[in-house]
Amino acid sequence: MKYNKIFVTATCGLSLLMSMSSCDDWLDIQPKGFTIPEKYADYEQLMNDQSLYRALDVYPSMITDDVQFVEKGTFPGFDLFEYYNKSEHFKNLYSFEHGQVFTPGNSDNIWENAYGNIFTYNAVINNVLTSEGGTDFERRKLYGEALVGRAFEYLNLVNLYANHYDPATAGSDYGVPLVLSEEITGERYPRASVATVYSQIESDLRDAVDNYLAETTATTFDPNRSVGYAFLSRMYLYMGNYKEALSNANSSLELNDKLLDYKDYKAINGQWGRLVAADDSGEEFPDEHKNLENVYTRVLNGTSNLFKSVAASEDLLETFARNLPADGEDMRMSLFFSKDQFDPYTRPGNEPNRFPGYTIFAPYIEMNIGFSTPEVLLIAAECEARVGDKDKALAHLDKLRDMRIKNNVHFPTTYSKDEVLKMVIDERRKEFAFVGLTRLIDLKRLNRESWFAKTITHSAGSEGTWTLPANDLRYIMPVPENVLSFNDMPQYER
Repeated sequence: MKYNKIFVTATCGLSLLMSMSSCDDWLDIQPKGFTIPEKYADYEQLMNDQSLYRALDVYPSMITDDVQFVEKGTFPGFDLFEYYNKSEHFKNLYSFEHGQVFTPGNSDNIWENAYGNIFTYNAVINNVLTSEGGTDFERRKLYGEALVGRAFEYLNLVNLYANHYDPATAGSDYGVPLVLSEEITGERYPRASVATVYSQIESDLRDAVDNYLAETTATTFDPNRSVGYAFLSRMYLYMGNYKEALSNANSSLELNDKLLDYKDYKAINGQWGRLVAADDSGEEFPDEHKNLENVYTRVLNGTSNLFKSVAASEDLLETFARNLPADGEDMRMSLFFSKDQFDPYTRPGNEPNRFPGYTIFAPYIEMNIGFSTPEVLLIAAECEARVGDKDKALAHLDKLRDMRIKNNVHFPTTYSKDEVLKMVIDERRKEFAFVGLTRLIDLKRLNRESWFAKTITHSAGSEGTWTLPANDLRYIMPVPENVLSFNDMPQYER
């Protein structure tokens, strides 16, 4: 088999890597490359590259109903969530601009990083099973992990840059380029349909779960079979196949249903390290890869543009207040948000940042955008409310809320299925506020249902007020302008 150059993210210490000046213009990525490795150890090292463990970016949250900016000069001495102070692409998203989001010369990190990672996964998928060294079990395990990694990147891409999956139109809706080879031949990559991309994701996941993933792995950076089922449950939820989503969620929960009790923690002054054990033992909130409820760890990029830099919308704050017992305290709000002021200092005498009347997002922990027990529980709850047993849905909600809310009170079983479904959606919003693509995708998929459809309004005082109707094409990110300059892909008219 003849190979041209392949492009993957450089791995520190991998002796076979060499710098290259060529790039894949059609996708606008320029990772570093290497000749095809022959040994299993090289592929193992590629899969341990830390760049694979980071994904997405915070900017999609700026489209949603979770965020709020203010006009210039609102809080003298504290300007971090002023609209005026934001980057051009943040402002373009917040004000629901038509057309391109990124200004010329600025890169779209989600697109570039995702395709760079995909080339790495392709190199492993297409070669590791025939590589030298390692046991058959080790080669097969690495192969399965690469299948999951590739599927993860494509599910993010197709949900950000394409119309949400609709069985009636998915065969013709524009998806994203589907690249399955590590070879760079100079040819253009067509824009595959949404249905084609989903079909590839499903095929990769089914193959991994049925044939390759191990029951357990050493770290949550490496997917095991529980992760495979969790992933399938997310994919089927997005497709509206609630029966399959429920079946896979249940399979995942049978293997792992651990939850972290947020009531065991409190927030103190400071930034990183501000979440500590409530018993004053000195223990900090667990790192993302040590958090027992994280089953597959992928860390969100760009949090410096999110922490202490955005305010929670009134709509989000009202969601946190709903279904809260009279003497209850939602620890997600207490730990991850700050109302009226935030004290980033640990030294006495320093004045806190003040913003009376507003609440900012300031968790200062690494945010997992992979898969977690809370997400799987909420998928199971939503699907039970839709196609199963509403009392089981309520039991899932109670189990999660017991770990999140002080003095939680369990829901009565007198609620209707529709009422339970609305409570599940509220709980998803609270659990995953500002976490990856979750809220954006929920808006895209749920806006098609009449009970949910909403128009989002953003404002920044005298600087402007902007609206985004349900199902508007501006929910879809455009293919980056740099890509279009080399490849005339069809576009959504956003």
